[in-house]
Amino acid sequence: MSQSTGSKKKAVIGIAALAVLIAAVLIIYFVARPKPVQGAKALTIEVVDDQGKSTSYEVHTDAEYLRQAMEETEGLTFSGAESEYGMMVDTVNGVTADYNTDGAYWAFYTGDSYCEYGIDSQPVTDGDTYRIVYTTE
Repeated sequence: MSQSTGSKKKAVIGIAALAVLIAAVLIIYFVARPKPVQGAKALTIEVVDDQGKSTSYEVHTDAEYLRQAMEETEGLTFSGAESEYGMMVDTVNGVTADYNTDGAYWAFYTGDSYCEYGIDSQPVTDGDTYRIVYTTE
């Protein structure tokens, strides 16, 4: 067997192993990804602004994800940049967090834990509290 043939076999085996690895990661993602809960839910969204002032909203929604629940919340406003990963929120209730200026950002929590996903893919669950907190580093 020539050196060229051996190199080609190694390359084919390497590509096949990479394909199997990618398939395994995709399967794990689809099995472990957040599952939305369908149906009516009552939840709380709390906003803590740059002055430490807290505003709570009681939300009754059929939304499956946090962004939709936020969009349905009367009195709550937010905006940000859209990306392939969803919205990156930079303004809530008229208060803008500019990371480039002072290290400020809006942190999202479910209960006392950071949300594991962005607002477009963070599932909402009946009875949960979601906090949006102005944070600086």
